[in-house]
Amino acid sequence: MDRQALYRDPYPLYARARAAPGLTFVEELDAWLVARHDDVREVLSRPGDFSSKGALRPDVIPGPRAFAELAGVPGGAPVVLSTDGEAHQRYRRPLTRGLSPARVSAALPFVAATAAELVAAFAKAGGGEWMSAYARPLPATVIGHLLGLDPADVPAAIRGGGRAEDLLFTPMPEEEQIAAAREVAALRRLLAAHADRSRAAANLTGEVVRALAPGEPTAAQRDEIASNVENVMLAGHLTTTALLGSVVHRLLRDHRQWELLCARPDELIPAAIEEAARYEAPVQGFRRRVTRPLTLAGTPLAEGATVFVSYASAGRDAAAYERPDDFDITRPRGRHLAFGHGVHGCPGAFLAREQLRVTLELLVRELPGLRLARRDVTMAATLIHRAPEELHLTW
Repeated sequence: MDRQALYRDPYPLYARARAAPGLTFVEELDAWLVARHDDVREVLSRPGDFSSKGALRPDVIPGPRAFAELAGVPGGAPVVLSTDGEAHQRYRRPLTRGLSPARVSAALPFVAATAAELVAAFAKAGGGEWMSAYARPLPATVIGHLLGLDPADVPAAIRGGGRAEDLLFTPMPEEEQIAAAREVAALRRLLAAHADRSRAAANLTGEVVRALAPGEPTAAQRDEIASNVENVMLAGHLTTTALLGSVVHRLLRDHRQWELLCARPDELIPAAIEEAARYEAPVQGFRRRVTRPLTLAGTPLAEGATVFVSYASAGRDAAAYERPDDFDITRPRGRHLAFGHGVHGCPGAFLAREQLRVTLELLVRELPGLRLARRDVTMAATLIHRAPEELHLTW
């Protein structure tokens, strides 16, 4: 199968893998696919046996001229997603503090005001493309606020983050690689300068700086700070952007779901958020590296083998959920693995849920007549933040 086609619709592959005995090796992923809910949960519960190093292995290796653009620029250090043990705990602690429920709750007036402004502009336009008008700007603005970035710098920072993703996951001609690398270098310089100013700041960047460099930062610590601030900026908006696209898409695709939500918002908005995450996990999965010879689901795995742990496939497992391929906001609430599990569970899950809650409350109140303007929706060709490329709405 073509890799891009697989990324756009991986669910048939997941279904075959769940039905097959043991694990399925997928050439396009160059990994054993862990597809069943209980097996996914087991891998995530055993970080000593399944290392996170290489969790986000790139699909593309940029050329030497692109790499040269990043030479001498702060960054390129390990981050919370791709480390284990004490290193992982060290990178995670400032995120846990900076994204705590108390910190997120304190930012909710900003979230609500930003969301209201975006919805008002969307409504005034009489219809439009949801991803560019709302689903991307809201999380980007919010994570910029939590990081303490100058609002004027946020659009360039988010674009630079997107180009970092392009550089590693999208095949491009050499000249475009070089252009992307220049934007990534500019982003890293911006974040490094912001971090230098943020040591005493009561924001997420300040938490990272103080945790990773208690004293005057060394060159290696500046690399760590820049890398981890860049990582939280990307993770802090891409996942939420994907969910803001998926939840609206799925609610409107079967309009009865939207009508139910409008009739019973207090009860069903939390349920809709969890159902969207289960049904269309924004991060489809991460890789793990086997640290010793072992057997998983009856399949022997050698030390150094790679598994792809599919949160998305776990969410469609009939052994864990009734009618798993139906999007149903009235289904009994149950736990899912869309935000991970165990020591690598997403530290920003509460922030993502709150942005979805604020959004759905606004839409139900302000735009109850919302509907799809086009039913032919193409999903982005990525497993990192699964979402519609475009979502055209009207009312």
